[in-house]
Amino acid sequence: MKRLTAFVAAALTVAATLFSGCHSVDDDRIPPLPVYLAFTTVGMWDTYGVAGATSHRRFILTERLRVPENFPFTALSQTGYGGILLVSDILGDPQAYDLACPVEVRQDVRIRVDSEKNVAECPECGSTYDIFSNYGTPLSGPAAEKGYGLKRYHIGRGSGTDYMVVTY
Repeated sequence: MKRLTAFVAAALTVAATLFSGCHSVDDDRIPPLPVYLAFTTVGMWDTYGVAGATSHRRFILTERLRVPENFPFTALSQTGYGGILLVSDILGDPQAYDLACPVEVRQDVRIRVDSEKNVAECPECGSTYDIFSNYGTPLSGPAAEKGYGLKRYHIGRGSGTDYMVVTY
């Protein structure tokens, strides 16, 4: 009987942990589109990448838009759903997010970085996101109410001829 009671208590503890009301972030609202952005040399990273805490850049490649205009996009370059926001977090490590707001889920509604507040903000719904220390977690607005975080992309050292690569 003691074993059964202990087993039931353990099962209830596990169930409570799994199904508790902890806040979770849904960062899968943005449709999965190909992402590939290569920085082939250290010099290219120094020119177009991010260096130092809270620095940031936008990369958008569509039929009508190319940001930055002088970035050497290749035939393999893909910038996801709304574009790529490349940031350097508070520790100086690069992070990458999709520029599309997860509340609006539109390719033409892109978050903007407020350099004074050090957050990203949606110009449509007003949601703000922590992009420099908490991996795109929503801070305020409809995104925070619904738990919609920014879609994150992988960034890491390339292999062969690539110095740094952003991928999905």
